[in-house]
Amino acid sequence: MSVEAAARRLRDSLSGTVRSNEPMARHTTYRIGGPAELFCTLDSVHDVATTLRILGEEGVPWSIVGKGSNLLVADGGYAGAVLVLGREFKRHAIEGDLLRAGAASVAAVLVQEAFGRGMAGLAWAVGIPGTLGGALAMNAGTRDGSVGATVDTVTLFSPEEGLLLVHGSDIEWGYRRSGLAGRGIILEAALRVSSGDPIQVRSAMERLLKERKGSQPLGMPSAGSVFMNPEGASAGRLIEAAGLKGLRRGGAMVSPQHANFIVNDGGATAADVAGLMRTIQTTVKARTGVELRPEIRLLGSFEES
Repeated sequence: MSVEAAARRLRDSLSGTVRSNEPMARHTTYRIGGPAELFCTLDSVHDVATTLRILGEEGVPWSIVGKGSNLLVADGGYAGAVLVLGREFKRHAIEGDLLRAGAASVAAVLVQEAFGRGMAGLAWAVGIPGTLGGALAMNAGTRDGSVGATVDTVTLFSPEEGLLLVHGSDIEWGYRRSGLAGRGIILEAALRVSSGDPIQVRSAMERLLKERKGSQPLGMPSAGSVFMNPEGASAGRLIEAAGLKGLRRGGAMVSPQHANFIVNDGGATAADVAGLMRTIQTTVKARTGVELRPEIRLLGSFEES
């Protein structure tokens, strides 16, 4: 593997930026994370294709990242290239009953755009952080809906096949997962929207946002829900019933407001968060027999300590 050679070639080839040893704490909502050996902003389809080719030729592993709202990066960083979609993939427009948006579009911006145009169908996404690409990859949603239910088409880039257009009906959508995993980099999607009553749309958005603000620690650095809900149960309720609300490790704390959030209460490390996650899993498993599975994505090497 030659990271140095890849960096030189990428700097000569991309319209986007290439940085070495970029602190990932700058790129996650946890404000935690060691350096990525390479951090590349890809501003065009050409940048995407070129980057994947060069990284493949140089044997450098890579990972695509959005706004870092569902991500915990190891304190030791990531031995590879972190890829972020840039300029060309932030565009969005409403065309009839479709909202076409690049994968780097911020979900909150798309919700506001739809609302401003009097379009219904995305109110469930109010308050959901991150980018459209991340939402599609994990089929982000709430009890009021999920992104998979709105998808008309998704455009991907595959190193082997190039650009691919996939219809939403041909994608397997599940709870916090989608059939898009491993198929390529998500570049764009068309979401179905519809004309709605502006008063009803605003009312729904305000109600859902109020619920989120009242039940989640939105004012503190976190990565959202840490664990997926087991079938027929609530991860937050299981953690709370185990008496773990307020539990601390270093600068990380199980939120007293919502037990399925681990917040950075000041100076938390990735090891602090990962250690709390293991404690939660062990305690809940011993108490209920339920094994909680992480919802947040871990990047880098995590060793138990």
